[in-house]
Amino acid sequence: MNRFLQHTGAKYPIVQAPMGWIARSQLASAVCNAGGMGIIETSSGETENCLAEIEKMKDLTEAPFGVNLPIMFLKDPGLLQHICDSGVKFVTTSAGSPRKFIGPLKEAGITVYHAVPTVDAAMNCVDAGVDGLVVEGAEGGGFKNPEEVSTLVLLQAIRKQTDIPMVAAGGIADGKGMAAAFALGAEAIQMGTRFVSSAESPVHMNYKQAILDAKETGTYVLNKKATPCIRALKTERTAKIHEDGLMPPDTFKGILDVYFGGDMEAAVGLAGQSSGLIDEVKTARQIIDETVEEFFAITERMGALNAAKTF
Repeated sequence: MNRFLQHTGAKYPIVQAPMGWIARSQLASAVCNAGGMGIIETSSGETENCLAEIEKMKDLTEAPFGVNLPIMFLKDPGLLQHICDSGVKFVTTSAGSPRKFIGPLKEAGITVYHAVPTVDAAMNCVDAGVDGLVVEGAEGGGFKNPEEVSTLVLLQAIRKQTDIPMVAAGGIADGKGMAAAFALGAEAIQMGTRFVSSAESPVHMNYKQAILDAKETGTYVLNKKATPCIRALKTERTAKIHEDGLMPPDTFKGILDVYFGGDMEAAVGLAGQSSGLIDEVKTARQIIDETVEEFFAITERMGALNAAKTF
């Protein structure tokens, strides 16, 4: 039995990434209703709004859903207790050590997966008692480890050290990526960029179109010598940041104008290298159904190769 499905109760081992301001009930409920695991974000720092989104989820879907807690960016010390009292049974933590959070979360009956970019971080989380890992390769969008390690390598390196359940994240947009991740030991995948460009995503069409238009080389890794390091779409603004080497303090000031106003130069448009694999806006159900269908078509073919002992 797939341990991720046991832990979450989801129909399919497909997770929607917790993008700030974007991963709210409109998108997350669509993912859940299509059989995936929708996640509500809290990285926006809008505690009351995020808690309201959790309550909305209970009206929009009967399927299980999760919440993300980005430890370094939590502005409200009471948020952890709110989540423990919310009835949510699955939480992903990220951006820092989950050690102080695991006790309260597990006492509330919550399963905890932590996002990691390195083997050392993974083993520290295993030692801290997490139930699983979200293994984030450098291909993914958003906040990154400046020492870039691909999902392909990172999954294998972590699996050599531990048998803990892994969710593969970074560079995955379809069933081919899912099959590859499972071959390397993952039991689920997480997709961010693919769902940002979905029909139910609340972002402006300009943002979605920028993802559709991007090539596999259509993103920059920015601010590698400072914090935070991010991967974002190539624009005039991000080209200058890339050339300068450091992000100015106001880099994220206009982020909502990017997301919801469609001004792609107002801030940085976070996205992963999987942008180069996406060329159409699809519903969350289409994305999930097609991913699952393609996954099983590939694994059937691989099984036939094994049965015939041929390449």
